[in-house]
Amino acid sequence: MSFVKIWIHLVFATKDRQPLLTQNIRYQIHKHIIENCKEKGIFLQAINGYTDHIHCLISLGKDQNIAKISQLIKGESSLWINKNKLIKQQFGWQDDYFAVSVSESQISTVISYINNQENHHQKKSFSDEVEEFMNRYGWELINN
Repeated sequence: MSFVKIWIHLVFATKDRQPLLTQNIRYQIHKHIIENCKEKGIFLQAINGYTDHIHCLISLGKDQNIAKISQLIKGESSLWINKNKLIKQQFGWQDDYFAVSVSESQISTVISYINNQENHHQKKSFSDEVEEFMNRYGWELINN
């Protein structure tokens, strides 16, 4: 019997980082993503976000990978948002996403961080957060 526990902190933004996700819309989207993940066998431990992005903490199963999980969550949720006309304009997520592995010892810290997004973004913009992640993990922004 296989046993796999690979924690991933996944973050994705609205197209052009537009601040389209009001509090009410965010909660509806989170609820829908939770339900969709259950249906698709995606173990979603935590979800939250702010006006222009969403954070998820996911444990990958043995037949799952980051690209496929990201596609399933983002693609299905954008279709659902547009079908239900939650936003007046055509909605979409950015193609890119941020995904980093999380040590088992840091799970409670990451859950707390994800759950505290609204307070967090009263003090720090998403752009500043992205820059902080890039510096912390040694990434460079590549514009195609």
